[in-house]
Amino acid sequence: MKRFLIIVLSFLILLPSFGSLFVYASFKINQKEIAQTICIQRKQVFNTCNGRCELQKSIKKYSDNEKEMQGRLKDKIELVYIQNAADASFSFMPLFEVKEIYFASAEKKPIAFSDTAFRPPVYFI
Repeated sequence: MKRFLIIVLSFLILLPSFGSLFVYASFKINQKEIAQTICIQRKQVFNTCNGRCELQKSIKKYSDNEKEMQGRLKDKIELVYIQNAADASFSFMPLFEVKEIYFASAEKKPIAFSDTAFRPPVYFI
């Protein structure tokens, strides 16, 4: 399913690039009808145009239309750049709380000691 979606989106992105190809393909499909009905030189006996004049007009019309669309797109892009971004205020939130660590200080003399908890080394006495 992903592969199909990727192919469809890629085709849609590349579709505007193939615009002149579509104009040429539609001309080739309908070339005989265009040469007999629309062509400027259709009444001449030896018609060498075969509707190519209409093809040139169609391609020129398509390119002019594309240039106009590019101009409109450029104006829209410039409009987007002019817009102001929303002001965002950020505040610092610590990931964890820092607690005070109490260390035993050696400034005061000890009040008492326990014989059961503290035993001095026997070898030095």
